[in-house]
Amino acid sequence: MVEFGPILATWRCHKLIVILLALLVALTCAIVCNVAFMIQQRAALMNLPSGVAENELVMIQSVDLDRDANQPARHRTDLAALRMIPGVTAVAAVDALPFNGNDWTNGISTSPEGQRGVTASASAFNGTPGELRTLGLRLVAGRDFTPDEYIPLDSAHGYDGLEHVSAVIITQALAEHLFPGESALGRSIYSYPNPMRIVGVVDHLLRPNVGTGNDNDYSTIFPMLPDTSDVTYVLRTSARQRERVLRQAEDVLYRLDGNRVLRDAETFEQLRAHYFASDRTMISLLVASALGLLFVAALGITGLANFWVQQRTRSIGIRRALGATRSNILGYFQTENFLIVTAGVVLGAVLAIGVNLLLMEHYQLPRLPLWYLCVGAVALWVLGQLAVLAPSLRASRVQPVVAMRSV
Repeated sequence: MVEFGPILATWRCHKLIVILLALLVALTCAIVCNVAFMIQQRAALMNLPSGVAENELVMIQSVDLDRDANQPARHRTDLAALRMIPGVTAVAAVDALPFNGNDWTNGISTSPEGQRGVTASASAFNGTPGELRTLGLRLVAGRDFTPDEYIPLDSAHGYDGLEHVSAVIITQALAEHLFPGESALGRSIYSYPNPMRIVGVVDHLLRPNVGTGNDNDYSTIFPMLPDTSDVTYVLRTSARQRERVLRQAEDVLYRLDGNRVLRDAETFEQLRAHYFASDRTMISLLVASALGLLFVAALGITGLANFWVQQRTRSIGIRRALGATRSNILGYFQTENFLIVTAGVVLGAVLAIGVNLLLMEHYQLPRLPLWYLCVGAVALWVLGQLAVLAPSLRASRVQPVVAMRSV
């Protein structure tokens, strides 16, 4: 049985050292818990399913330098030539893709303007016929657009074109948000006064820009053809033919019209990797910072334990002479460390919640789950016990005669 009286008496003689160690543990707890949560959030974002056939897609952006040309006609010509490339199973011209950052966001409601309804902010995707098949989007309900549902080329596009859209395909996440517990198929949603009937629902289609919110899968697909000089061609092929198809696509497009700029020729996997490059760097830095802080905390605990063993050599010898066993001495130092770490963990939990509140306010980070604090506390307890183990074992091996001779 460890007596707490001697421990508290020792603390009164070394108040500053105990306070500094407890503060180090508290700071470590607060930072490491929030860092672990941030890493988990970023890792979850990096692994979100995009909804597209990632290992089968290559894309290339074409910027026509002749802005007065008939762009839809050029797109048709380009698409026809790209389909002839061996190994290409589908091709489409699109204006946005998951992770490409070209985000056109619209307000969506289940009721006309001026009436109360469920609302959401959703990204809009436009493309030529066959977009769903090319991207590999999986319909869980409904169908693809019919040819007559596409807006005529002589109609306005962009925001003005939404007035002419009569059909829309949405993601399952958006459907569940707008019509919870009900089927969205055949229902109408509104972005402009005119209703758009939901003709299909796809399981996933991530927005061009993803964040820490719950709306990353809120996407809509409109039957609107790209009509600008800047367009992205997406080709679907087998995984082993992607590099060859991409090189041939560049050659084909330049042969058709050299008065253009081709850029961002890459596979979809490369697009995802480029988009999350900064996140991977941030995770590496956060991991290094957390490990460094844990190392400093362990070093501080070990250093304090070594200092106290040296300072108490005589008292340890006296206790051994009075009948204290090696396990009693070991338990004394382990218990002392446990109490200091516990004090630091309690303060650290309060600091962790405060830091999380600041991150929520300024960086839109979600609330820190309490189980992170529990895991952090256990980790610091284990770290503290391991850090103090070697000095404690050394103290337990002090012999009464050796201690008395050192006086």
